[in-house]
Amino acid sequence: MKTGRNLIDLANELERQAVAKKDLIVPAKMMQSATLASHQCGLVVDEADGPWRYPLSELACSQLAKKLNIPFTYFKLMRDLYPELLDQNINGWLRINAPDSYMVRTLDGRARAFLSNRYRRLDNFDLAMSVMPILKQLPGARFESVELTESKLYLKVITSKIECEVAPGDILQAGVIVSNSEVGCGTLRVEPLLYRLVCSNGLIVADRSMRKNHAGRALVSDDESVRVYQDDTLEAEDKAIFLKVRDLVQTAVSETTFQLISEKMRKTMGIKITGNPLKVVEVLANRYALNEMECAGVLRHLVSDHHLNGYGLVNAVTGYSQEVADYDRATEFEELGGKLLELSPSEWKHLAEAA
Repeated sequence: MKTGRNLIDLANELERQAVAKKDLIVPAKMMQSATLASHQCGLVVDEADGPWRYPLSELACSQLAKKLNIPFTYFKLMRDLYPELLDQNINGWLRINAPDSYMVRTLDGRARAFLSNRYRRLDNFDLAMSVMPILKQLPGARFESVELTESKLYLKVITSKIECEVAPGDILQAGVIVSNSEVGCGTLRVEPLLYRLVCSNGLIVADRSMRKNHAGRALVSDDESVRVYQDDTLEAEDKAIFLKVRDLVQTAVSETTFQLISEKMRKTMGIKITGNPLKVVEVLANRYALNEMECAGVLRHLVSDHHLNGYGLVNAVTGYSQEVADYDRATEFEELGGKLLELSPSEWKHLAEAA
């Protein structure tokens, strides 16, 4: 499992962001594009105390382009080669969409997300304050990996009190991952996690998961003003959701859940890879959109581990995740390991016999 930051650093950054962020509900006619000299997109918002200029993150640019139906490839081309044309495009479509309002999420003076006014905020600080005490109380709990990226919060916790030996000296332990995105890059999720002690591999299982979409009632602003979205607006509803998260954490690390998942892992040991390992990994790459470097990394782990079976392939995928520089992408490889557990016998046959 890829190492993240320590708990103290995480807590400090979550607290800092909770103070530094600002969320706005902005009528389309109260904002305009103004590309900066560095070819960075900027959004000027007419707030109560005057216009404020917010540079847009790459994610916010892609979300703005999507909301205005501007192909993002064309958006980036205009930004790089003809920024005046980009401003004209954005401002023209904002005028057409004048009756609409959008949520603009800002942090440290930068627009980090451009979202629907129906976007349901489930914020990382509030989630952490609610779920951390529950995670710490799990039997033998250890925070194996925690991270806060630009797009997501991750809390990965293992319990040493629930484990099994799938092969001599090969021990699996139960765990749970709680993840969330404040910027529209995914749902609030609670999922079981398997941890393999011998190689520190983590595997995320999505079949018994909780996912809470960030969708709610539309937030309306006065047509002539920008509304600053207050933190206590949805406090009661947040509390109900976080109580459900607590219950799902307990389910994710239960003996019953762990036995079901670990049995699926055992069954992959009986799936022999009789095809060409290179072709097997190529089929995997085509199905799950792995690039050339990732494909080579998974193949290296598969061959070096000397387990040419389904179990070896699952661990090759999760083992390679530790080498991936980007934490979000590394976590996707841990999720891919879980997806392989859910393959049908016919899908495994097609994969294992690739030649």
